[in-house]
Amino acid sequence: MNIRHLIIMLPALLCASLTLSAQSTQRFSAGKSNEYGLSYSLPVTVFEVTVAAERTEATPGEFRLYARKYLNLDPILEPSVRWTLTGADVVPAARQSADDDESRYLVQFKSGSTPFMMLTPEGFPVTVNDADFNPAPAAASKLAAVAPQPTILESPAARQAVTEEMLRSHSVAKRAELAAARIYEIRQTRSDILSGQADAMPADGAAMKLVLDNLEQQEAALTAMFTGTLKKSTEVASFTVTPPSADAPGRYVVARLSALNGIVDPDDLTGAPIFIDFSDITSPTLPVNEKGQPKSFPKNGLAYRIPGTATVTLTYDGRTLDRLARAEVAQYGVVFGLDPSLFTDKKAPSYVRFNPLTGAVTELDLIRKPTADN
Repeated sequence: MNIRHLIIMLPALLCASLTLSAQSTQRFSAGKSNEYGLSYSLPVTVFEVTVAAERTEATPGEFRLYARKYLNLDPILEPSVRWTLTGADVVPAARQSADDDESRYLVQFKSGSTPFMMLTPEGFPVTVNDADFNPAPAAASKLAAVAPQPTILESPAARQAVTEEMLRSHSVAKRAELAAARIYEIRQTRSDILSGQADAMPADGAAMKLVLDNLEQQEAALTAMFTGTLKKSTEVASFTVTPPSADAPGRYVVARLSALNGIVDPDDLTGAPIFIDFSDITSPTLPVNEKGQPKSFPKNGLAYRIPGTATVTLTYDGRTLDRLARAEVAQYGVVFGLDPSLFTDKKAPSYVRFNPLTGAVTELDLIRKPTADN
């Protein structure tokens, strides 16, 4: 299988995913104008893979060559960028079939009847004869991007920590010496305040906290001038994966993580692969009659899917990132039908509810008429 046809990269907001709410479903009634026929589509299953990677940008400090001498610390010596995979998940979603004619169906009801269907905006069935059912929203990734935050050297504390003498000096070595001296001075001031021996003690506990916090930030800023800084952010990319055919289980590259560019396309060989595995694929058979023979599709029937299943696993560098055991896959299943007369019986009409992600029947029962006590 050509992986280019298996994976399609999409932006973080996945327009192909199905999110359901009461407001998004639409009611369509059978009647004379449509010859008592209602058309709809059965979805196919895709899997939305979301990958999160942390970007760490290391920047050397101005006084890095003096970090060992004055502070006995190991500094960042060269600028660098490092990417680390921090999370990945996979959730099922519904999508219209590439062959819309093949997945589109028409149910024909009895002339003069008044059944109705609730459909999603994509045309997937939600119910017949049940306007009050609100399917739970489809699952969505919980991974989110995180913007880079200013380092301590980009904070007001860094400006406060730099003395006038440091500003006037043109020698890096002299500025480093002055910065180190200021660090030790700050430490002594903090110690004096905590022991109650400072010449000018803060007025109360709140004032003391403010002073100590400011001193701590100034020390951190001065120290960063020696050790350097790390700026971190998290980027998120999403991919839509169409499952392979039932007879082609296996492992495929869904994305890659590049040391230089972060999350990249599966064809970008600069990155290490993130794999998606499809295994344990099962496909159901058509319902059978009392003789064990497959039942015939009801005339003008209401088509639905009996989905198949698969285990879907995400892996990277030999470790499992996420796993869906026995996930329902619409296209691994079979299509069968319900007799349309179930929904037009005047004495005991039925309703049916579907799983909009797969087109499977989740509930079929008689419509309960309200009683005097209700």
